[in-house]
Amino acid sequence: MDGAHSHEKAQMAPHATEIYGRLGEAVFWRIARAFYARIELQGELRPMFPRELEEPIRNQAEFLIQYFGGPTSYSERKGHPRLRMRHAQFAIGVRERNAWVACMEGALTDAAVPEPERAVMSKYFADTATFLMNADT
Repeated sequence: MDGAHSHEKAQMAPHATEIYGRLGEAVFWRIARAFYARIELQGELRPMFPRELEEPIRNQAEFLIQYFGGPTSYSERKGHPRLRMRHAQFAIGVRERNAWVACMEGALTDAAVPEPERAVMSKYFADTATFLMNADT
C-alpha cells in the first residue's frame, strides 16, 4: 500500500484516541447534553438517572473526552472509570441496552458528529452497552 492510500485509510478510520483532537471538546459536551435531553423523554431509562442531570452530563462529557483522547479530568475527579461497577446497580438487559444505544445514536446526530468519527464512536457505544448488560430483560 503506498503512502497516499495509507493516509486515506487513516482518514477513514481514526483510532478512538484521535477523535478528541479531530472534533474538539465542545462536541463532547454537545453529545452529553443531547443524550440527556433524550433520556429526559425516555420512559424506560429515565428512572435510572438522578432527578438533576447536570452532574451526569458532566460525568459523561468528561468521560467521553478522556476516552477519545482528551484531558483526563474525569479520572482526576472520579478515579478509574470502572464502568461495570458504576452501572452494576441497574438491571441492564437487551431492552435497556438498545434504548441507551438509540439515545446515544440520536445524540451523535443531534451533535452533528461527522464521519468517520461517528462510526468509531457508534461502535464503541454499542460494544460498551453490550459489555454492561447484566440482566435477562
